[in-house]
Amino acid sequence: MSQSNFWDDNAKANQIMKELKYLKGCVEPFEKNSNKLRDFKELLDLSHEDEQMLSQIETELALVEKEVNTLELQSILSGKFDKNNAILSINAGAGGTESCDWASMLLRMYVRYAENKGYSVKTLDSLSGEEAGIKNVTISIEGDMAYGYLKCEKGVHRLVRISPFDSNKRRHTSFASVDVIPEIEEDIDIEIKTEELRIDIYRSSGPGGQSVNTTDSAVRITHIPTGIVTQCQNERSQSQNKQTAMKILKSRLYEKKQKEQDEIMAKEYGQKQKIEWGSQIRSYVMHPYSMVKDHRTEAETGNVQKVMDGELDMFIEAFLKMKPEKK
Repeated sequence: MSQSNFWDDNAKANQIMKELKYLKGCVEPFEKNSNKLRDFKELLDLSHEDEQMLSQIETELALVEKEVNTLELQSILSGKFDKNNAILSINAGAGGTESCDWASMLLRMYVRYAENKGYSVKTLDSLSGEEAGIKNVTISIEGDMAYGYLKCEKGVHRLVRISPFDSNKRRHTSFASVDVIPEIEEDIDIEIKTEELRIDIYRSSGPGGQSVNTTDSAVRITHIPTGIVTQCQNERSQSQNKQTAMKILKSRLYEKKQKEQDEIMAKEYGQKQKIEWGSQIRSYVMHPYSMVKDHRTEAETGNVQKVMDGELDMFIEAFLKMKPEKK
């Protein structure tokens, strides 16, 4: 960075600045807490039976423990794209209005989680249900380690409750699938040929305002060889919608490539891979009792409302701390 020509290439310079911020975020908290622990040890040697000082040290140690736990999770998140932004999609399962409402509840949960972490959220595309809720939605979650944390949420989420849409107040079970992919940087080598793309322009759906619903600005891109479809309608212009849809397509193609490589390795070593799309990872029970249980880690809580308000840390931490052979 001290070189005179550092800013000649803005894109490269910004990438280095981003990397520096990430590395500082790893090293500085470690050094800070190491120094605190050394200071506490010295204070303990001096405090003897000073109850007030011992109480203060105990309080400070609890805060250090919390920060060290965060550092431990960051050390686990060492995957190639763990520090990237996340692109999260929610799709309602079979069940009509009930499942669409469940998908909207999950959307609120993830938005609350992101807000609690200090992340920013942007809706890229959404399709409302016929009566209530959403059929599907794609959002971008931007922040440090967003993908690393949220990748744990990929899979099928199950809800059991008394349906507010059933006049007979019967218990209903609903499903919605969550997919999470990393936002891929431009320098990742993924070849996308123009002749392999079908690009459709259409009018945006949803509430009006700022030219939405008044111009044909929404963009849908179909990658013909794979059948992968991405779309975006919430940016300010057709050009921005196309750029975002292409970014999502690039991420999905990279993910597909990685899955194919994993399947080849699994076949070679005789391992049976878990099919993420069809796996029920978590149940949210609101009736006849209250419980949220993760079926991969056995982590559970009786406070359903707290979870629906975005308190997902216990489930995410339990998943990340699982032994590799159990994942």
